[in-house]
Amino acid sequence: MAFYIGVMSGTSLDGLDIALVEQGDKPTLVATHYIPMPDDLRAELLGLCASGPDELARAAIAEQKWVRLAAQGVLALLEQEHRSPGEIRAIGSHGQTIRHEPARGFTIQIGNPALLAELTEITVVSDFRRRDVAAGGQGAPLVPAFHEALFDKPLGTPQDHRAVLNIGGFSNLSLIEPDRPVAGFDCGPGNVLIDAWIQTQLGQNYDQDGAWAASGQVEPALLHSLLSDPFFLTQGPKSTGREVFNLSWLQHHLFQLPSFPPENIQATLTELTALTITQSLQIAQAVTDELLICGGGAHNATLMARLAALLPNTKVSSTALYGVDPDWVEAMAFAWLAHCCLEGVPANRPTVTGARGLRVLGAIYPA
Repeated sequence: MAFYIGVMSGTSLDGLDIALVEQGDKPTLVATHYIPMPDDLRAELLGLCASGPDELARAAIAEQKWVRLAAQGVLALLEQEHRSPGEIRAIGSHGQTIRHEPARGFTIQIGNPALLAELTEITVVSDFRRRDVAAGGQGAPLVPAFHEALFDKPLGTPQDHRAVLNIGGFSNLSLIEPDRPVAGFDCGPGNVLIDAWIQTQLGQNYDQDGAWAASGQVEPALLHSLLSDPFFLTQGPKSTGREVFNLSWLQHHLFQLPSFPPENIQATLTELTALTITQSLQIAQAVTDELLICGGGAHNATLMARLAALLPNTKVSSTALYGVDPDWVEAMAFAWLAHCCLEGVPANRPTVTGARGLRVLGAIYPA
């Protein structure tokens, strides 16, 4: 048994999820801590997702702020649990993605792991994506191997065909079938466009319970236009990010169509997320007995209802059904990835990323 801490800051940029995990036969969530992202840091990180003036210096300064926030959260979690840094084998830190362009051979997560090790006095494992990219892979998604470790035999028959769906800023699927290696890929936008639109229109960070989307109607012409993006026409391995799907992308499509009520645009963006997930799943895995959902999208009642309606022959539920809080699965995954790195266990999956083979992921920064 060993204790790890996972630190995850996703594309939604709402805050840092920090999870204390006990690694035994299977990882077990022990405790959690959440730190909201300060508005100024969030704005700077969003700005760094596109080219701009003095971006190298800006990125270096922003990552120091991000790391100090992460260290604050790690130490608060340890104090909360009455534990010392010496009891933690390692921190698995995802860092903050500011660019992800595997087609051009790179993915960039800032997070200064050396500084995090200094501030916490705990070994840090980070930079999980670039080795997979170096091996010809997408570098994402990384969680399918963890989903397989956690959910390979949940309650029910071992012969079930199941999938795990993470809906964060972007959505990704892990396909877990009997006698086959786990597969997976990004489906497209998860919450990223839903959140961005409500922020510009109502000043809210997210659509609570999908209530605003539920007040509108799907606009077929807009939905058809959005679905025409080439990303949706390809099959995995594939990954995506803010470089492709952002407000400018949405405005490009809106500019070519008549004006729509803003709540109808929100309803259409929610339908886009639901449709791209279900269509991707049905193409990649014709029969899915059970779909387990984690990430912030698991709390969007409108989105969950649409997924269930579009998959009438599939049991659709949150990972909470099996005792795993949907909000903490990704932070747990990076604690597990740190464990795999220290043990020399390959944690990528070529069937997911398209890499040339299995690779040990991560770089180690000793305490």
